[in-house]
Amino acid sequence: MDVAVYSIAKTVADCFKFRNKIGLDVALEALREVLRERRCNRDELRQYAKTNRVENIMRPYMEAMSI
Repeated sequence: MDVAVYSIAKTVADCFKFRNKIGLDVALEALREVLRERRCNRDELRQYAKTNRVENIMRPYMEAMSI
């Protein structure tokens, strides 16, 4: 199966959108890696999270990982 990656921030937001299918652990690992490697900024993540309607789900994890 081919999966198109448009931007890293969108891919992370998509992981949270489909967390019931791929697993929350996969979504959290994706978020952790992106933040650790600084591959995109938090504003981009918030923008795509809002677009995918997972902003309220991602916010606590993003806040916890910012400490």
